[in-house]
Amino acid sequence: MSSHLREFSKQLAAIMPEIGSERLPSLLVHMLKSLVPFDNAVMLLYHHDQQPTILYNDIPPLELQKQIDAFVAGAFLLDPFYRAAVDNHVSGLHRLSDLAPSGFEKTEYYRSYFKYTEIKDEVGFIIQLSAHQFINISMGRLTFSQRFNSTHISMFEDIVEVIETICRLQWATDNESRQAPTSKLPGQLDSALKHFGTAYLTDRETQVVQLFLHGHSTKSIAERLGISPETVKLHRKNSYAKLDVSSQAELFHLFIDSLASLSNYSGGDPLVGYL
Repeated sequence: MSSHLREFSKQLAAIMPEIGSERLPSLLVHMLKSLVPFDNAVMLLYHHDQQPTILYNDIPPLELQKQIDAFVAGAFLLDPFYRAAVDNHVSGLHRLSDLAPSGFEKTEYYRSYFKYTEIKDEVGFIIQLSAHQFINISMGRLTFSQRFNSTHISMFEDIVEVIETICRLQWATDNESRQAPTSKLPGQLDSALKHFGTAYLTDRETQVVQLFLHGHSTKSIAERLGISPETVKLHRKNSYAKLDVSSQAELFHLFIDSLASLSNYSGGDPLVGYL
């Protein structure tokens, strides 16, 4: 038995009696770190269209709490892991760079939230618990000079089924039946995102704004919509003028603020109840 397998067996044996306890998330992260070294982990439970529940978070330093708050307040809707799970029902292990659209580092989501985590490389499990809930376990490297290599990825991929089983035993049953947590955000967050700006913009302008928010570059948007980059820029200019914003930063914060201002969302453009 290899040393890695022996350590994994030891950690797994310690976890099994703790299924159902509040100690499970930290023990699970400790087991993962015993296989592959990484700096931090964030474990999130997504239930229906509610704000995510943070099950575990050891991202330093404490000053970054405001970034975590911004993430939970609505920025999570643009997270590549979240979008992959919701839009494509993706599961298993994935590297952030494989899920993120081209131009991710130029998005306001990256500039306003992700870069402050100082994560140099990130991989994560997406565990689909049911049709309405899933768990994302993201593992990041900050101080390591190297990215996760192929051996690290293979180790994580080899235990996907184990991680899925543990998460389902811990969270699937009781969370599926429990009452959704109270939230100041609308119950249909993805609907609000999809309709953002539709009351003020043309269909094409809405498409362009949506794709920019999701992290696509001008070139990527042009290719997706079958138009020229110059036309994309024109639609963006016209959209900014109609929404009274002058940059992607202002557009991003308008999106977040419009969501946060709603208490009883029944559909349509969230800007109608905000502007």
